[in-house]
Amino acid sequence: MKNLLKNVIIFLIVFLAIAGLLSTFRLNSEKVEKINLQKFVEQIDKEEIKDIVVEGEKLNIALTNGALETLQKEPSETLGELLKNYNVSPEKIKKINIEIKGATGWSYWLNSLLPFLIPLIFVVIIIYYMMRQVQGANSKAMMFGQSSARDSSKNQREKITFKDVAGIKEAKEELQEVVEFLKNPKKFTILGAKIPKGVLLMGSPGTGKTLLARAVAGEAGVPFFSISASEFVEMFVGVGAARVRDLFQKAQKNAPCIIFIDELDAIGRQRGAGLGGSHDEREQTLNQILVEMDGFDPNLGVIVLAATNRPDVLDPALLRPGRFDRRVTIDRPDMKDREEILKIHARNKPMGSNVDLKKIAQHTPGFSGADLANLLNEAAILTARRNKTKVGNDEIRESVEKVMMGPERKSHILSEKERKITAYHEAAHALVSHELPEADPVHKISIISRGQAAGYTLKLPLEDKHFHSRSEFIADLAVLLAGHTVEKEIFGEVTTGASSDLKHATRLVKSLISEYGMSEKMGARTFGEREEMIFLGKEIREQRDYSEKTAEAIDEEISHLLSEAVKTAREIIRRKKSKMETIVKMLLEKETIEKEEFEEIFTTSKT
Repeated sequence: MKNLLKNVIIFLIVFLAIAGLLSTFRLNSEKVEKINLQKFVEQIDKEEIKDIVVEGEKLNIALTNGALETLQKEPSETLGELLKNYNVSPEKIKKINIEIKGATGWSYWLNSLLPFLIPLIFVVIIIYYMMRQVQGANSKAMMFGQSSARDSSKNQREKITFKDVAGIKEAKEELQEVVEFLKNPKKFTILGAKIPKGVLLMGSPGTGKTLLARAVAGEAGVPFFSISASEFVEMFVGVGAARVRDLFQKAQKNAPCIIFIDELDAIGRQRGAGLGGSHDEREQTLNQILVEMDGFDPNLGVIVLAATNRPDVLDPALLRPGRFDRRVTIDRPDMKDREEILKIHARNKPMGSNVDLKKIAQHTPGFSGADLANLLNEAAILTARRNKTKVGNDEIRESVEKVMMGPERKSHILSEKERKITAYHEAAHALVSHELPEADPVHKISIISRGQAAGYTLKLPLEDKHFHSRSEFIADLAVLLAGHTVEKEIFGEVTTGASSDLKHATRLVKSLISEYGMSEKMGARTFGEREEMIFLGKEIREQRDYSEKTAEAIDEEISHLLSEAVKTAREIIRRKKSKMETIVKMLLEKETIEKEEFEEIFTTSKT
């Protein structure tokens, strides 16, 4: 409706402009004076008229001085009768060149029809555009049930292969069979083998699920239809199922090909929760996917890849053999894989000679592929901000800290007392971490604000860890509570700066008892049933399966373990007080202590 109104306004303006131009042209081309009969007769008597052209009831008069005039006579009266009625002398009439033109030719038709043609043409154009709008609306309504899947294989500039995917060796081996089937299906069919119809990629956000799916299509050289699961469902009933049908029809016409559905959990959640509610349309869409995956020929060459980070919520019917019967888990990269990923993302960036990607990989445990790409991008932006031509080690180190803890807040100025409290707080964390062999090594200490913290102590493991022992958890508890302990030891009271440490420590010791069964008092068992988001590391809810007396015992054990951690931290702080004072002094002077400077403090003397 808005487009129609817009078109009408445009044509109205064009019509008025054309009409204005025509009227201007006519006025400019007919600068003729209109006279009456009396003046006309007087001019004949004075012999001032040279020519007279009769066009119907109109007399076009040319004077001897070159001027032009016009006279409108009565339709029933001829020029001869007019002159005779006014007693004009025939001798004077003979001296005038008189020409009579019939009412024919283009000028006649133009003058006769133009007033009717222009409005008619204008109305016809408006009707034409109204019909186009109606047809466009109908076509859009018909297209509403069509899938919006995009064939990204046509974009040769962004072609991705397994060479562009670092790490995840096992996942690539699993998907290599899919590539082999698409390239050479007879190799499998001759043996009676059937390639899986669907492959489900599972993993944490940013681990490369979508990238791996595109690499499969790039390796196989087949069309790659990608769509987000949320694009199927709309506010209108039946649209989702129609789009699923349309997508699989496109795929069968372009077979062999790959269909990639990202974030499958948006429509693949377990059915039944939406009975009589707002989830019925989503369930219809899921049902249609199940039907389509059962319906097409397994040897046709249409393979469905899907990605999710919530496999725990998927409907069991999706995961049964014959649908998504092959599941590939994509873990966060280990140190070697991180180095390979960094090499790929460093291809198009000028790196300095002092950059050691292996060391960067060591300092980024737990980073996903997306995190590492963001890390080098932040380093490149920082390099450009400093007007340098190559990305250096300093920029990468700062980017690591920015990604892990947030940007520096140099404008967040602390008072002298707050700086001193922060210095002691971070020095205690670092000191206790250094003295406990089970704790991770200290890489940096700073009292410059980052993110929400007034200061920070960066501790990084020497190698990737897949398992954690009780002694490591106990050491982490002592490190976490060291800041709280030193504030009470030095200043006689604690501040709100230790609140985050207390939350982490309480959560850790609770997990140690309730989840990992590492409490000697409570025994080797878990407490409570938890529903968690797999790959997201978040707990949705917990259901207690123990008595009030057991809950009281758990609370007592939590308090006991926290108290033991405080004692450990206090003993180290008192025993190594001189070292702590040295760290505090350096922090107040330099604000930041790197790993080498920190270790030098403990090698200069034995105290």
